[in-house]
Amino acid sequence: MTTWHVLGAGSLGILWASRLARAGLPVQLILRNPDRLSDYRNAGGLRLTENGQTHLYRIPAELAQADTPIRRLLVACKAYDAENAVAQVASRFAASCETLLLQNGLGSQQAVASRWPAARCLFVSSTEGAYRQNGFHATFAGQGQNWLGDPNDSTAPAWLEDLVSASIPHRWTTDILGRLWHKLALNCAINPLTVLHDCRNGELRAHPQALDALCDELAALLVANGYPELAAGLAEDVRRVIEATAANYSSMYQDVHAGRRTEITYLLGHACSTAALIGLKVPHLDGLHRRLQTLLDRRGLPRD
Repeated sequence: MTTWHVLGAGSLGILWASRLARAGLPVQLILRNPDRLSDYRNAGGLRLTENGQTHLYRIPAELAQADTPIRRLLVACKAYDAENAVAQVASRFAASCETLLLQNGLGSQQAVASRWPAARCLFVSSTEGAYRQNGFHATFAGQGQNWLGDPNDSTAPAWLEDLVSASIPHRWTTDILGRLWHKLALNCAINPLTVLHDCRNGELRAHPQALDALCDELAALLVANGYPELAAGLAEDVRRVIEATAANYSSMYQDVHAGRRTEITYLLGHACSTAALIGLKVPHLDGLHRRLQTLLDRRGLPRD
């Protein structure tokens, strides 16, 4: 039975590792430094709260420098950390290693796939919700779906049965880039505006003109990248997400208010740079990008 090596113990890393371990599958956490490993051992394992019930999972953990081979790697760190994190363990890749990339936005997945072409890279687009309570304790906040795919190989791996055993909702898709582009467009329309207007998602109802302008440019970008069917319903999808998550604060809002680095480069930054590369004019997206970078500068946060 192949071990699931989980790189990163943030909210999604905890969520995936806990469910896999609960199903009796072999799981090994990889933590970034000795202090983090010591903290984990003092915590006694991972804690996951679901439906008001908290359970402890005593999953073994190690540092990147361990010498055991890696055949399956779940990369659950932030987009801006993904490539460097994988570089720390790449020397351990077995000949048939597969990586699952759980990052938000676009750009980090392609960077990993191009740097380690011998490893099969599967991209994951997740709509599941989880947030970290503290340390190694996360709460499962929302049911969703995990779309998995490989842009270079449409063949689904046999180990998807592991996800069935672990009750991890998933679907294999032959167009994972379309899924990721659609999610990126939704995030670009909603997240930056919630930061600039300092508001919950639902309060964006008060800014219909800004939403419409962004949706028009994002739809044009989707068409230019070969996704006209996603572009056609984008404005309606954005408003549907706003209504469904009206009481929530976006992930970018939460990052900014917690003083954390955002994933702006892999969301709004990726949209703007892709548009520039193909010669598509997106003045509202470019302006939003600049305004958000200025706000990050004022708060002393990285602008990338």
